[in-house]
Amino acid sequence: MVKLTDHQDLSRETVRRRLAENHLKPWRKDMWCIPSVDAAYVARMEDVLDLYAETPDPERPVVCFDESPTQLIGEVRQPIPATPGQIERYDCEYCRNGTVNLFVFLDAHKPWRNVKVTEHRAATDFAECMRDLVDVHYPQASQIRVVLDNLSTHSAAAVYETFPACEARRILRRLEFHYLPKHASWLNMVEIEIGVLRGQCLDRRIGDRDLLRSEIAAWQKQRNAARARINWMFTTERARAKMARAYPVVPNES
Repeated sequence: MVKLTDHQDLSRETVRRRLAENHLKPWRKDMWCIPSVDAAYVARMEDVLDLYAETPDPERPVVCFDESPTQLIGEVRQPIPATPGQIERYDCEYCRNGTVNLFVFLDAHKPWRNVKVTEHRAATDFAECMRDLVDVHYPQASQIRVVLDNLSTHSAAAVYETFPACEARRILRRLEFHYLPKHASWLNMVEIEIGVLRGQCLDRRIGDRDLLRSEIAAWQKQRNAARARINWMFTTERARAKMARAYPVVPNES
């Protein structure tokens, strides 16, 4: 039983709305990512968390990698610029000019990110990104630990499908892939960075590929110059404390 009591700081309407929020509504459904937290999930999660917790090592950097499609949205009518006392106005009608793909790199231990805009998201595009990582972005590193998801194109096979065997082997010798658990994109730091990119740079209509590239390049330059970093707080110890019930139960040794 629930007994309602009067409170000076709350109106009856506020109380009614709060109670209504908790009413059962069996006709409503919500799509949700429900991961299967098992030993494989925990093993990959702790592997990635340990990488984040390491002392930075220039010889063996940790780079988070992911990709994100973006629509090119153009204007049908020219927007009306802002004037004193009047905000900018744009028409509700727009035109779609196709899509591009954003490959995003983020160093887990230093303030550096890089965004590559491509026409497609094929295995060859992934392989070329890995070659850039080795030859352009970290030419002096002995080994690059790459945190990435389980997309089918994110594999060593994609590198062999794109380059001759000797070149593919040269690239892969410098890379070490650390895959996220399935349905655990929240573990990838670069997902946060992609959210920042969308909020600071892609929160408006951009209908031209060249303009998109220049705008992203300017955002990237400014953010790197500001030495912006992701302040990652979740550790292996916190995972074991907060997700204890999800960890596999190991029988006691006799």
